[in-house]
Amino acid sequence: MLLQTPPHRLSVVVPMFNEEELAHDLIDAVQAALMHYPHPWELLVVDDGSTDETWKRLRQRAQQVGPHIRIIRLLRNFRQTAAMQAGIDMARGDVIVTMDGDLQNDPLDIPNLVDKLLREDLDLVAGWRQYRQDGLFLRKIPSRLANRLIRRVSGLQFQDLGCSLKAFRTSVLRKIRLYGEMHRFIPAWMATVTSPDRMAELAVSHRPRTKGQSKYGISRTIRVLVDLLSIHFFLNFGTRPGHFFGGLGLLVSAVGTLILTYLAAIKWMGEDIGTRPLMFLGFFCIVSGLQFITTGVLSEMLMRTYFDGGQSLAYHTRDLTALDDEAGWYDTP
Repeated sequence: MLLQTPPHRLSVVVPMFNEEELAHDLIDAVQAALMHYPHPWELLVVDDGSTDETWKRLRQRAQQVGPHIRIIRLLRNFRQTAAMQAGIDMARGDVIVTMDGDLQNDPLDIPNLVDKLLREDLDLVAGWRQYRQDGLFLRKIPSRLANRLIRRVSGLQFQDLGCSLKAFRTSVLRKIRLYGEMHRFIPAWMATVTSPDRMAELAVSHRPRTKGQSKYGISRTIRVLVDLLSIHFFLNFGTRPGHFFGGLGLLVSAVGTLILTYLAAIKWMGEDIGTRPLMFLGFFCIVSGLQFITTGVLSEMLMRTYFDGGQSLAYHTRDLTALDDEAGWYDTP
């Protein structure tokens, strides 16, 4: 089946943080899984400012395996999303596959994801961990709740949006920028630049963690809920924030106008309105409405600046020697 996959070059991007026990294992696992891959490929491992021996062990193993193993070191811990973006920026393949560095994702699933992506002419194929090897209360249940909320907010009917094992068409992935905690919602952000019909899901293996410790706990559920608000806003008003703030401002101003009109009418009928709290509420609504409207105008101006200007990076890395586009690939002999 893989022989029918259209010609391409593959970049595998893996962020790692304090995973010294898995540094060698990760490189060896990807090398073994793709040793007979029929197209050129490279592995980019991003050390996200580890404070242990992760960087040293990654670099040592990469030198032993070959130049197609590229190690990127961030100057400090910028968190997983920024580390993933660093790898994406430096990847040279036509297809990019992302995966976690804890080896719970199986590198053997990479060819199947890429094959589906290219043969079905898709922009994203996400892994679906049908049988998760994680704890029930701290990982599985929060993940199911989060996926249900994300599906409702984004409209994407993915079963497992939290799986890091995904295959992307590079030209489309680079139309979005990842920052904050956006790596959990890449399919939702991809929906802002491509059709959901060009995204699919494929069942993949999931293995229990055998070494090291998980960097995620129940606290990430709170971050997911906060990020969902951002997703809802950007999916619906990302390119027209003036409509959101302007509409809200007009609504609040209309309420204030109705209140003041009512008070003016009863004042004309001879009643005293000077000490009524309703009058203060009416003026407050008018002022708040004007503030919302002006905020919408300023947001539109900021969005124009954002789209017209350059985009700053969410990470900083050591200076790297630029590779020739044809060098540093592993190609099956």
